[in-house]
Amino acid sequence: MAGSVNKVILIGNVGADPEIRRTQDGRPIANLRIATSETWRDRNSGERREKTEWHNVVVFNEGLCKVVEQYVKKGAKLYIEGQLQTRKWQDQNGNDRYTTEVVLQGFNSTLTMLDGRGEGGGARSGGSDYGGGGGGYEDYDQPRQSPGGGRSGGQPNQGGGNFSRDLDDDIPF
Repeated sequence: MAGSVNKVILIGNVGADPEIRRTQDGRPIANLRIATSETWRDRNSGERREKTEWHNVVVFNEGLCKVVEQYVKKGAKLYIEGQLQTRKWQDQNGNDRYTTEVVLQGFNSTLTMLDGRGEGGGARSGGSDYGGGGGGYEDYDQPRQSPGGGRSGGQPNQGGGNFSRDLDDDIPF
């Protein structure tokens, strides 16, 4: 069994259009803020209450950065899987500051568009899932099957090889 787990899962709305920066060698980095909210009824007054939490999200995964740059806009609903990381930096006065962020990089990252607000083809079909992949190893132009069945055209999931064709073989019982 693993000694520890660092995994963050968020479903929320983008608070502002993402900021895309580039490293010195041209690789993109996307910064966005995701709002998650919880609601409840106050026991004493019966009023509906709401609390919103804002999360800083940084995307280092090149494929996911391209998706963010092209399709993610203010108000978009996203499903995100990443890791929590705290970094240290210095303000203008030289004081140490700390920022905790949800980081998407490497193969354990997922970004799924949950609504049809995107400007591109896949986002309009009811959600697109662009997950995993780091360092350009995964073909990010091909969306994976989303948990909500967001694949357009009503085609069955054909990912993972020829699994469905294997089921057509004779069953031994």
